[in-house]
Amino acid sequence: MSVFLFFRLIVLLLAVISASFLLPIGTAFFLGETGVISSFAFPMIIIWVFAAVFYFTGRKKKISLTARTGFVIVAAFWISASILGAVPFMLSGYITNPANAFFESVSGFTTTGATILTDVEILPRSLNLWRCQMHWLGGMGIVVLTVALFPLLGVGGFQLIKAETTGPEKDKITPRITDMAKVLWFIYLGLTVIQTVLLMIAGMDFVDALGHSFASLGSGGFSTKNDSLAAYKSPAVEWICMVFMLLAGINFSLYYRLLMGRFQEVTRNTELRVYVMIIVSASAIVIFAILPMYTSIFESIRHGIFHVVSVMTTTGFAAADFNAWPALAKMTLFFLMFIGGCSGSTAGGIKVIRWVTLGKQLSNEMKRMLHPHGVFSIHLNGRPGRKDIVYGVASYMFLYFVIVAITSVVASVGGANTSSAITGSFALVGNIGPGFGMVGPTENFSFFADWSKWWFCFAMLAGRLELYTMIIFFTPVFWKK
Repeated sequence: MSVFLFFRLIVLLLAVISASFLLPIGTAFFLGETGVISSFAFPMIIIWVFAAVFYFTGRKKKISLTARTGFVIVAAFWISASILGAVPFMLSGYITNPANAFFESVSGFTTTGATILTDVEILPRSLNLWRCQMHWLGGMGIVVLTVALFPLLGVGGFQLIKAETTGPEKDKITPRITDMAKVLWFIYLGLTVIQTVLLMIAGMDFVDALGHSFASLGSGGFSTKNDSLAAYKSPAVEWICMVFMLLAGINFSLYYRLLMGRFQEVTRNTELRVYVMIIVSASAIVIFAILPMYTSIFESIRHGIFHVVSVMTTTGFAAADFNAWPALAKMTLFFLMFIGGCSGSTAGGIKVIRWVTLGKQLSNEMKRMLHPHGVFSIHLNGRPGRKDIVYGVASYMFLYFVIVAITSVVASVGGANTSSAITGSFALVGNIGPGFGMVGPTENFSFFADWSKWWFCFAMLAGRLELYTMIIFFTPVFWKK
């Protein structure tokens, strides 16, 4: 791919992101926040001008993406989108430090939900809505959205989907990749509308309801309130967000199969069954641990299930300060940071399917010790799994913990204590958001030095793109012909 075609694709993809500026611009206009409008309008117009030039200049050139170019486009686009997302923060004057603005943008698009802001409520509501909107765009995957537009550009998109989507297996759910992207976004949009309406019925106004729907379904965790959902003091709001966080952590291809009436494929899905089992088991442990802290058993149940779902799906919403909970409850939540949601969901983390794969391989190894001549295979969803999946999962896990270890060292040097550095690193690489201690649910990442925030941005991007995409992009060997 030539340099011209590379920049043409990146600019056209950025044009899609800049088009989403229209929502915060409209919000700012109707709320009278006129001083913020130019912060979105100027970069949007500039991107559109360049996009128009690039589109009409090279529209007759056909592009065929290989695995190599797919990795480059995805990594470069996510970095570029994060830069673009930081521009309104800086132009508005609310986040003037480039490292802080980029951190906030990366945290938004990667659905991490970690923030450098000590007071989010001083931001204009349109700017706060943009923070949540980045979760929504990054949750399903910006590239999945733009793949639906790629036939107009003469580009085949499956290589981009493979580089961006989460989980060890990446299969098409419809014969054409553009149809797949449209179906996924139709489901995603439908869930967003439903949650927004329900939150408005529960007492939120439209802007807050939409913002929290963006953050819930994107598994992000940014809120328009300093105290997150705890500020609303509404069990109804918490239950609604809890349900949609839970739904966002499920593989979205299962929703398509459900709509097509393929119920058996959903009920026998191994990852889904384990996902539900973990949430039920962890919730029972946390509820038992926090019972003495609350006057009502129903309050203990609500807080227990809410935070298990929030951490498991890597959303990071807080309805209470779990830093003050007993050790058993905190340890349970900490272990959930290792797991994450399902593959093909908006959730981050290692993913349930990888732990299932390793667990089944462990079982096979134990059987092989007892029966040396036996032949054992891993079964997923009632079918034998490929042997190479185990190798891929093992290498992924090794790389994951290496990046977590490096990030922990960076956080320690940057000023965090041991527990905060370790949990914060899992929160960043796993795109969870809050950790414990100095980076807990009522704290933020503002105290870290700028140089450490740049590494944190890399860690968040690597975690969102399944590690390999960003690692390959910054590996010198990759760029050699």
